[in-house]
Amino acid sequence: MGMTTARDILSSYKGKKVFVTGHTGFKGSWLTYLLTELGADVKGFSLEMHTNPNHFSLLKLNNKIKHEVGDISDLNSLQMSLNEHQPEIVFHLAAQALVKNSYDDPAKTFNTNIMGSVNILESVKDCASVKSLVFITSDKCYENVEWVWGYRENDQLGGHDPYSASKGAAEIVFSAYLRSFYNSRKSLGAASARAGNVIGGGDWADNRIIPDCIRSIEKNLPIKLRNPNATRPWQHVLEPISGYIKLGLALCKHPKKYSGSWNFGPSTKEVLTVEEVAREIISNIGKGSIQIENVDGNQHEANLLQLNCDKARQILEWHPRWSSRKTISSTAEWYKVFLEGGNIESLTKKQIYDYFQELL
Repeated sequence: MGMTTARDILSSYKGKKVFVTGHTGFKGSWLTYLLTELGADVKGFSLEMHTNPNHFSLLKLNNKIKHEVGDISDLNSLQMSLNEHQPEIVFHLAAQALVKNSYDDPAKTFNTNIMGSVNILESVKDCASVKSLVFITSDKCYENVEWVWGYRENDQLGGHDPYSASKGAAEIVFSAYLRSFYNSRKSLGAASARAGNVIGGGDWADNRIIPDCIRSIEKNLPIKLRNPNATRPWQHVLEPISGYIKLGLALCKHPKKYSGSWNFGPSTKEVLTVEEVAREIISNIGKGSIQIENVDGNQHEANLLQLNCDKARQILEWHPRWSSRKTISSTAEWYKVFLEGGNIESLTKKQIYDYFQELL
């Protein structure tokens, strides 16, 4: 990458104009806060926060960045917002991100995740200032046949449920823009990023294991598990984010070398079942119980899904830093401090500096 240390990479964001879609969401708020810590000039474009409480508000991010409420389904508003900021780097995270919601409203899921993606790709195409686009999708973009080895970037795309299908489709649309339009711009690099299930403080979405655990513990109710033996590529939210920021800068420096698709996931040795994760949370919080529920047979849910991240390790020199136990303990610590009324911004900053030792 032409840089000798991770410290150099992090310091290179100082003063850079960065545009983030979905910055009010769980992953987006962590990325945006990190970028402000790195000294970037950030503008966010996203829907209003959809949970209360939410990480974005707890971090007071509206006072640290240019915050614009908008819908990526509205092409004109998105284009205007992007062009006003004239960013060098764009991170696209805005999405309908829940499998269950995709069953409840598949049309909205497809519209947001496919046509919303078209809109960001179209906006970047017409914005000359952009040198780097990190287009974030999901590990669920792969046609999951539940084999035991990890999916590589060139494996078949697809999806059984509407959410997974929408992400596979978004990847196909991205590839078309990359080959049809972006490759002719010598100074523009674009990459899609696929990450496994991320956990960490600040997630309050419905039907996700960690928020469900915390809500149950807070109400002194048993944690209800639909699919206790399902395995997931659990990783702390800072793991893929570290890959995104490294990729974003690499695309600026060597746009054609790093354009394409990238996986960011934990070691396959770190796989835990849903029940194991729930029991780890209970152990770290200090209370809670588990209740196994019957699965709704009409809604498909994958039991096994892992990524092969050799490309990111060998070419981008990215690798996960935290074990699954460290990931879960840090996540539990965040929620424990929240439940006790502690200073969430201070703890979030502490965990960022714990992860990125180069910032110390």
